[in-house]
Amino acid sequence: MIETGIEILKLAHASDLPLPAYQSKGAAGLDLLAAVPEDGVTIDAGATATVPTGISIAIPQGFEGQVRPRSGLAARHAVTVLNAPGTIDADYRGEICVLLINHSRESFIVTRGMRIAQLVIAPVVYAQIRTVDRLTETKRGTGGFGSTGN
Repeated sequence: MIETGIEILKLAHASDLPLPAYQSKGAAGLDLLAAVPEDGVTIDAGATATVPTGISIAIPQGFEGQVRPRSGLAARHAVTVLNAPGTIDADYRGEICVLLINHSRESFIVTRGMRIAQLVIAPVVYAQIRTVDRLTETKRGTGGFGSTGN
């Protein structure tokens, strides 16, 4: 396991909410909470909403934040992160917001403090791009979608 420090700035509209936290010793992601008004935010069936978390973070160079869906929210309510995984770059200092989509046939209410997504901090590998006249060959070759079986 790699460890790194993450600085978190709690914004005024989230002053009463707990900080993101791991829910178990083996959890990979910190739960992100909805910093929405007390009456919540309604996401109509088939619609999206940008949900604020009330925090900004400083991720060290060489790492990124990945915003991922919560499986329980998806399984029970068909609500998930639209651009999963969303990427938070190390140089971003704005509020973390989560773009949720409601795939169900009913409206869904995001309540204040609801766990809406997970934040995974992961190392980043920078690719050294170079052009070539041809690529090394593989058994798969140019086979695309479904070319390796089911």
